[in-house]
Amino acid sequence: MSDIVRLKTQTQIDNEAAVWTWRLDSGSLSATARSELEAWLRADGRHRRAFEELSRTWSALDRLAERAQGDAKIVPLERPQRRRGFFMAKRSWQTAAAAVLVLGLGAALWIAGRPATQVMSTAVGQQRQVRLTDGSQLTLNTNTLVAITLTATRRDIYLRRGEAHFDVVHDASRPFFVHAGDAVIRDVGTRFEVRLNSARNIDVLVDEGQVEVRGPRAAAGPAGPQRETAGAADGWVRALSAGEQLRIAGPRLEINSVSPRQVADDLAWREGALVFQGEPLAQALAEVGRYTRTRIVLTGPKIASLPISGRFRTDDVPGFFQALQAALPVRVSRPGPGLVFIAPR
Repeated sequence: MSDIVRLKTQTQIDNEAAVWTWRLDSGSLSATARSELEAWLRADGRHRRAFEELSRTWSALDRLAERAQGDAKIVPLERPQRRRGFFMAKRSWQTAAAAVLVLGLGAALWIAGRPATQVMSTAVGQQRQVRLTDGSQLTLNTNTLVAITLTATRRDIYLRRGEAHFDVVHDASRPFFVHAGDAVIRDVGTRFEVRLNSARNIDVLVDEGQVEVRGPRAAAGPAGPQRETAGAADGWVRALSAGEQLRIAGPRLEINSVSPRQVADDLAWREGALVFQGEPLAQALAEVGRYTRTRIVLTGPKIASLPISGRFRTDDVPGFFQALQAALPVRVSRPGPGLVFIAPR
């Protein structure tokens, strides 16, 4: 343990990435500063990932500001304590957006003069609810970013990061679309969840009603226990009903039937809980890791496959580690701030 080097926390890296993004966007970088930026990017792979993620979000905000129109309003159902919304000019709201995304303040950012678009985010470990004026409700999970654009003829939600559940009030004259990576989900009067793992890795789970999912392309794969589908090169469309889940992994599509109990377990995060029913420890740790900035290191391949079951609170990750050590032959240690080792006991 004496050889362990304390690394920067993810929060520190995110803060530095925000500063570099703002300086680059403002056009104030000198040649020397650009060299310093390149050196910072090369110093740690996490630097480049944080910088690229924030840059993509920054660009998305720019595009949304340019095409926002109309005067529809969005009313937050729950406001996290000690958070405020900001009205501001473009430069000001961009600067505040970086602070919100990096520090996880979960604030709602209204774009000055363009009330049809609102950008909202949650911090790591935070959930929040938002109600639209049409009565539809959005529930955002940990570390999630959405942009909401309402007009007189349609409703568009852009899921830029994370996971969200949608309880949609159907309105045939104003269709409801969720844009997630390469996929577009159209509501047909329903409740459903979308999880964006990457632009081409998306999960859609329907717990009530139906949705229609569109994507750019799909490739055929060997038949398996799931219902696999292939689409034409110019795009694909799939209809999902209650109790079905679509998994998009690159060009591959899988539609699975999900039991009511599984649906309830998958959506338990809306109640601040995680439910495991015999999942491998490695998979459970990956899920728990979404709710904390602590780096979790599994130091034994033999324990990675140990099954774990139980219901755990998303706001009590230390409690999860205590339960883990009590239930499984593992030892949990904390060699430094923001770092947890899990090893065989």
